[in-house]
Amino acid sequence: MISLKHLIYLLVFWGLLLADAGAEPAIFVVRHAEREVAPAVGGDSNLSDAGRARAESLAKTLKDAGVAAVYATEFKRTQETAAPMAKAAGVNVTVIPAGDVATLAEKLRAGHRNALVVGHSNTVPEILKALGISTPVSLGESDYDNLFVVILNPIPYVLWLHYF
Repeated sequence: MISLKHLIYLLVFWGLLLADAGAEPAIFVVRHAEREVAPAVGGDSNLSDAGRARAESLAKTLKDAGVAAVYATEFKRTQETAAPMAKAAGVNVTVIPAGDVATLAEKLRAGHRNALVVGHSNTVPEILKALGISTPVSLGESDYDNLFVVILNPIPYVLWLHYF
């Protein structure tokens, strides 16, 4: 009998394989990594040391995933989370306003390539919904390790993973 853990790994493998083989793209959606405890003026805080380490871990996790586009909001913490992956992929971070989920979803669908999207605890659920995922998602203020893999098939589906 196959364990749930092995089933998840198998699903991820096949999902990524199909996405890389010319099928529909995989969209990797995460919340920004840990930010500094004391937010900067205006609330636009940088990542903490732990956040920078998590951003590097994300880039290592996705290094072979064929990421060809990286999106982040206008806030430093999302751009700093996205930067290591963008550097590894040799692309620039495309900045999308946090409140403009509809435009982001259009770009992701039209792009026909694997992409990383870095959002916030309140925008990640909206992004997933805009990509056609009906599974309700709620992220708490201390949830930084969620990695959502959305496969944009005619009927999109999501794999909900964690990275460290």
